Parts: sequence; C-alpha cells; structure tokens
Amino acid sequence: MDFETTQRIQPELAATERLLWAGRPAQGLVLRKADLFMIPFSLLWGGFAIFWEYSAWSTGAPLFFLLFGLPFVLMGLYLIVGRFFADAYIRGRTYYAVSDARILILTEAFSRSLKSMDLKTVTDVSLSQRGIDGGTIFFGPANPLVRRAGGAWPGSSQGVTPSFELDTGARNAYEIIRAAQRDAS
Repeated sequence: MDFETTQRIQPELAATERLLWAGRPAQGLVLRKADLFMIPFSLLWGGFAIFWEYSAWSTGAPLFFLLFGLPFVLMGLYLIVGRFFADAYIRGRTYYAVSDARILILTEAFSRSLKSMDLKTVTDVSLSQRGIDGGTIFFGPANPLVRRAGGAWPGSSQGVTPSFELDTGARNAYEIIRAAQRDAS
C-alpha cells in the first residue's frame, strides 16, 4: 500500500474499519482493446471533419458551414488525442481500497466521487487477467460489450460495472477481496 493512496482513503473509513488493501490504476497512457476500433474510427471522424472545415474555409463558404463543422473538428481532436489525456488524468486521481467491510473507489478528478460497495452485498466478483500480473476486477455483472472492449469511454460511468483496473497485483487484490468477503459473512 502506497502512502498517498492510504492518506486519501483513510478519511473515508469508519472508525471501526480496517484497511486491508489499497492501490491505484495504471498511470500514464493506456491502450485498451477498444482502441483497435476507436483509433481508426477517430482518424476517420477527425480526418473528415478537418477536410470539411478546410473545404469550407478554402471555398469561402457561408459562416454557417464554418461554424457547423467546428464541433465535429473539436470532437475529432478529442477522439484522436484528447481522450487519452482525459483517461490518464482520471486514472491519476483514482484510488482503490478494500477494508474489512467494503470496497471503495475514490476519484478526485473533476469532482470528488466515492463509490462504496458493502462486501456482504457484492455477489459477483470476477477477475479478468492481462499479462503476467495485471487485470481488471469487476464488482457485479459486467456489460459484455464493455468487458470485451477492455474499458469504457473515459469519464463515463453509464452502464459500467465498478471495477479495479490494475497493471500489477490483480490476482493478489482479488484474493484479498474474496477472503474479506468470506470473513464478512
């Protein structure tokens, strides 16, 4: 357990709770399975939007056409590069913890958000391993499309199962959660 994560999580624990494990998601640039689709799509979207704007500017099109294409260019730029920075920003301010009573996900990105799940009521805990020691621990039934894609749109939580996305120690964290669940029942 690193010091920063422990410091962020500790105020969220009840006086009787004991911290069993704390961690953070992978930091920096992360490529997911969804990027096999998203990168070509973003290049097509952005490329067409930039072509539209360029054509509108170079032919002297009315102001309406110039303004109409601008949101599409901005969305294209976000899809091409911005989403990677947004995802890294959010993960850089996300903290995971397991206490003897609950599972916590604290995010301090655009606002402070705490997701807390009682160990006794989380019935479906699953581990999807990546590489030697990485993986994602899902708490509840996962949307098969999100799970297959390897993640969701950065910053969105709509229809996304709460999870710990770890680059190391996934199996260890999973075992600690399962043991804590057995002890809590």
